[in-house]
Formats: sequence, C-alpha cells, structure tokens
Amino acid sequence: MNRFHKQRRRILSERGPLFSFLLLAALILLSSFGIDSFSSSASARQAESLRDAVIRSAVHCYAVEGAYPESLAYLEKHYGITYNKDRYLIDYEVTASNILPDVTVFLLDEQEVYH
Repeated sequence: MNRFHKQRRRILSERGPLFSFLLLAALILLSSFGIDSFSSSASARQAESLRDAVIRSAVHCYAVEGAYPESLAYLEKHYGITYNKDRYLIDYEVTASNILPDVTVFLLDEQEVYH
C-alpha cells in the first residue's frame, strides 16, 4: 500500500450522462431567463424614451407656438413624432392650452404602463 499515491475519483464517469444533461438543462434555463429579463428591460427603456420624446415635442411646440398641441396627431404631423403603433399606445390628455399634457405610454404586448 502506497500512502502517497492518490487515486483519482471519477465523478463524471459514474454519473456522466445524467450529470451532463442536468448541467446543460440548467445552463439553457438560466440563459433563457437572462435573455427574457434583458428584453423586458429594453422594452421598458424604449417606452420611457417614447414618453420623453412626446413631452419634449410638446414643450417645443409650446415654446414656438405659445400653446401645447391639442392632440398627438398634431405632434405627429408638425413635429415628426413617429412610433410603432402596433407595439405602443399613447394616451395624450390635454387639460388646457397652457398646461403640460398628461402623457402615458402603454406597451401593448406586455401590458405595462409608463406614466
């Protein structure tokens, strides 16, 4: 008996296929959660950016014309606001011509609200 000779343990050879399959499944699951999380945060940032663009255009209109625009269609026509109408719904509520309109952006496919 040699006290200084270490025997190698073969963990993978005993449970090789099962261990490899479980490791692969765990990696696929973790990567899919990461991609989904990244996608939803990107959509949230896009909706927030769209809301900011509408507000900036409304403020620009107020500075140039002396009144906030009466509708979102006016901003689209005269100030170049464009967005994907299949993906976003913009609620543009005007209180008065001298009060900043309330702008709310809805993500249609995820049902999240950015106000």
